Amino acid sequence: MKKVLFVASEAYPFMKTGGLADVVGSLPKYFDKDRYDVRVIMPNYTAIPVELKNIMKYKTHFYMKLAWRSQYVGVLEAEYDGVKFYFIDNEFYFSGFQPYNHIYEDMEKFAFFSRAVLSVLPLLDFKPDIIHCHDWQTGLVPVYIKDTFMGGELYRGIKMIMTIHNLKFQGIWDLQAVKDMTGLHSYYFTSDKLEAYGNANYMKGGLVYADAITTVSESYAEEIKTEYYGEGLDGLLRAREQSLTGILNGIDYEIYNPETDSHIYQNFNQKTFRKEKIKNKRAFQAELGLARDDKKFMIGICSRLTDQKGLDLVDYVIEELCDEDTQLVVVGTGEAKYEHLFRHYAWKYPDRVSANIYYADQVSHKLYASCDAFLMPSLFEPCGLSQLMSLRYGTVPIVRETGGLKDTVIPYNQYNGTGTGFSFKNYNAHEMLNTVRYAKYIYQNKKREWNKIVDRGMLMDFSWHASAKKYEKLYDSLC
Repeated sequence: MKKVLFVASEAYPFMKTGGLADVVGSLPKYFDKDRYDVRVIMPNYTAIPVELKNIMKYKTHFYMKLAWRSQYVGVLEAEYDGVKFYFIDNEFYFSGFQPYNHIYEDMEKFAFFSRAVLSVLPLLDFKPDIIHCHDWQTGLVPVYIKDTFMGGELYRGIKMIMTIHNLKFQGIWDLQAVKDMTGLHSYYFTSDKLEAYGNANYMKGGLVYADAITTVSESYAEEIKTEYYGEGLDGLLRAREQSLTGILNGIDYEIYNPETDSHIYQNFNQKTFRKEKIKNKRAFQAELGLARDDKKFMIGICSRLTDQKGLDLVDYVIEELCDEDTQLVVVGTGEAKYEHLFRHYAWKYPDRVSANIYYADQVSHKLYASCDAFLMPSLFEPCGLSQLMSLRYGTVPIVRETGGLKDTVIPYNQYNGTGTGFSFKNYNAHEMLNTVRYAKYIYQNKKREWNKIVDRGMLMDFSWHASAKKYEKLYDSLC
């Protein structure tokens, strides 16, 4: 049996700020349990909900050297949904209301975490064949194993995988400060290792020393080898392209299931959506104070409110977008300019715009189940999970053709009757607006065609099963 240890800064349900947590929390459940023992290790944040803290059991503790400091390392464990989780405990690093703070604090925090992960292995009764690292916060794990832990018998033969969930975030800070806080030798701070453009870069360290690199969609794996999407690391990724694989993320079809979802007003499935889905829309309109009208084209946005998500395009044409026969529902938080933008339009058009500037899981489920279309005009999108959720709930995605959006949404073709959504290619506000208007035209004037698009979307399978099989194949190729 192959033993695999996922290392990540967050995992659902213990801590979630984005899609990374969904992947780390869901994927381990889908491996063949007879052939793969997959466990997860993450920080024990004080912000983890109390009811989840209560299922953790103390395992051990010790003190670990980090550069010139001696730091406490506590280890707890819990089983959740058939998966074993380990938690690295240290209140100095992991206290506070959220997992991430200022970058200079996070650099030391995740240097500690990376080193602690390797230090704890002899005490776990679990020697992994593969350590699977997720994003920049774990980028030092492959570096430390080549440095401090190289001589240890336990560590010999462990293969390292680095998964890029979003290349924009790399863990970059002052070179000398990082050298001081990590305790790594100067040997590692050269341009072929951790150094990049004068600074230290955790993501780069992980990419240099990993045995295999994955990212979260096939298109994104190709895009990041170009200068436009490569965020300064495209040269390294081209050099390592033989080790780079794109494996599409999935979603948990047990959590996101319109037939059994307790968060939504009316359950439905691919056979009953024609009669039942509209009941969600009516109830959502009533709850949000929007005009109750079946004919209004209801568009949902559930997202971090940032430039990456293409919201500058929305900003540019929002007056035309919020047409009299359209309703716009926004759920999420982010940059102040976008929070203010949507609040303003909700004030200006209270019967057609609803700005929910917070994130609540149950509200997002209602949005996926109630809206007619889901807008995701991202500048770049490594994989994207929201379009997968909207397909699952029969809400037609309108996306820009980039990364995982391109790989998962088949554009509607009126001539041969194919497609699961609508898409546009160029990062252009009016191209997006025209695509939204075309989708609205089909919704309002060709209802049978629209229902066929919904039908095909709901029949798509983006559960974790297919992705897990591809990861199993990758694990088998390494050891």
